[in-house]
Amino acid sequence: MAKKLDEYRNNITLHLARISGDIEHIKERVDSNNQYLKAINGRLRSAENSISWIKGIGSTIAFIVSICIGFLFKE
Repeated sequence: MAKKLDEYRNNITLHLARISGDIEHIKERVDSNNQYLKAINGRLRSAENSISWIKGIGSTIAFIVSICIGFLFKE
C-alpha cells in the first residue's frame, strides 16, 4: 500500500511539474504577444495621425475652393 501511495505521489509531482512548465510557456507567449501588439498599436497610431492630418488639409482646401467659387458666382 505504501508503494502505491509513493507511486501516486510521484505521478502527481510529475504531473504538476509538467503543468508548471506549460504555464511558464504560456506566460512567455502572452508576453511576446503583448510586445507585438504594442508595436502594432504604435504603427496604427502614427497612421491615424497621418490620416487626420491629410483630412484637415483636404477640408481646408475644400473650404478655400468653395469661397473662391462663391465669389465667382456671387453675381
